[in-house]
Amino acid sequence: MPNDFVHLHLHSQYSLLDGAIKMKDVVERSYALGMKQVAVTDHGNMFGVVDFYKRAKAQGMKPIIGCETYVAGDKGRHDRSERKAYHLILLAKSQEGYQNLKKLASSAYLDGFYYYPRIDKELLREHSKGLYALSACLGGETAQRYMHEGADKAREAAREYKNIFEPGHFHLELQDKRLSRAKESERVL
Repeated sequence: MPNDFVHLHLHSQYSLLDGAIKMKDVVERSYALGMKQVAVTDHGNMFGVVDFYKRAKAQGMKPIIGCETYVAGDKGRHDRSERKAYHLILLAKSQEGYQNLKKLASSAYLDGFYYYPRIDKELLREHSKGLYALSACLGGETAQRYMHEGADKAREAAREYKNIFEPGHFHLELQDKRLSRAKESERVL
C-alpha cells in the first residue's frame, strides 16, 4: 500500500457487529503499512476516540476523528414511526469540527435514538462547520435512493448533502466490495 493511502472509513471494536479490530491493532497495523494518518469512524458513536487519539499520537501518526452517523429519514430524528436511517461518514478537520461532531454524536443518543442513535439534516445544517462528509456505503442515502428510486433521486440526495457542508467538504465514497449492487450504484453517481 502506498504511503499516501489513508483509511477514512474504518470500524473498530466499538462498531458492534461490524468491526472487531482493537484500537491498539488499528494504529500498529496502519503504522506498519507506512500510513502517516488513519481515521476511525465507528457506527453511531465516538466511544474509542480518546484511546485512538492517544495511541496514534504516541506512534507519531495523525489521528482523524470521525463517526459513521445514522441520518434519519425525511420525518427527522424525533419521529418514531419509521426505522429508516441512512449512513453518513463525518470526519473532523478542525477543533470546531470535532466540537460539532461531539454535539452530533451526543444529540443522536439524547434526541434521536430510535433503533439507532440518529441525527437529521436539520441538525447537520446547524453543526456542519469543520466537518468533511462521505456518502458512506450501500447504507448511505445516495446509494439507497439510487437502488430504490433511481439515478435522479440519488443525484438529488448528493446535491443536498453538498449544500449542507462547506464547499468541497462532501464526497462520494466508492467501495469495491465485489457486489453487483455496489458497482451499479457507483457507476451512476
